[in-house]
Amino acid sequence: MSESSESAGGTTARVLRLLDLLQSRPVWSGTELAERLGVTTRSVRRDVERLRDLGYPLNAEHGAGGGYQLGAGRRLPPLLLDDDEAVAVAVCLRLAAGGTVEGLGEAAVRTLAKLDQVLPGRLRAQVEAIHEATVTLDSSGPIVDARTLLLLARACRATEQVAFGYAGPRGPSERRVEPYRLVATGRRWYLVAFDRDRDDWRTFRLDRIERARGRGWRFRQREAPDAAEFVRRAISQSAYDHVARVRIAAPRSVVVQRIPSSVGTVTADGPDHCIFEAGGNDLDAMAMHIGALPWELELLDPPELREAMLRQAERLARAAAGLSSTDRRTHAARMGT
Repeated sequence: MSESSESAGGTTARVLRLLDLLQSRPVWSGTELAERLGVTTRSVRRDVERLRDLGYPLNAEHGAGGGYQLGAGRRLPPLLLDDDEAVAVAVCLRLAAGGTVEGLGEAAVRTLAKLDQVLPGRLRAQVEAIHEATVTLDSSGPIVDARTLLLLARACRATEQVAFGYAGPRGPSERRVEPYRLVATGRRWYLVAFDRDRDDWRTFRLDRIERARGRGWRFRQREAPDAAEFVRRAISQSAYDHVARVRIAAPRSVVVQRIPSSVGTVTADGPDHCIFEAGGNDLDAMAMHIGALPWELELLDPPELREAMLRQAERLARAAAGLSSTDRRTHAARMGT
């Protein structure tokens, strides 16, 4: 068969084989590539140009020791992976999705969602088998189902409605949502979505989501809140009975180094002060946590927290003096006072 009579499918297959060869070692001569592909060196040159048109940076040097080399370009072109490489990448991405490296988890989930979409069923089964057989020592925190994570990531990307059961603090319920973003904070994952039944934006902990499934219906993206800020406020304030507002005599840049974003929000209040806001259900526990902050403080809200802080201050003062409340009453009785 002459080169001019080659089918488009044959040419595409040969170009992909050429790319695979170029990725397997640093330099190939034109003659070596022609022998491997069963074509002429002229066809190799044409296929090299086809790869360049697709965005692959290919360097060519003439003379002794020269040849074709896959280089680094300004942007990342599509990668060609064999079966073992695809499985290895998918497994590594799943591990990274549950890791602690800042910013890596979310990127790993996005990448894994793209890879999982095109991964053949037989390779997906291998990834599942490895994932199920793998145990990590650092397993603190709630476990998020990998299938749920991937389904929601794809739904966010495809703007597809999702339904699931949710084991919330007020009991189990069925939810129908328009997923917007996945947000990782510490060891937890959250979904920011528009709840169709409640007609409002909500956050959902992924470890509390059950039986997630795509509904097959697309939706038009609404004007959405900032996902990170929305989750930050939801987990530090909205879910609690009380919200404390404290003015701290320190710059925001200093305070945020000591207070994680999952604990509360810190906003600047001039160059040397900031406002710290955090939620809680137990006023005494809130008073203790706020009292542990190493800066001068001014309580702004709520008023009832002031009484809890006074109780804690008196308790600590007694402890510092070496007297419990019982000791103090006994000592007073002995003294006749």
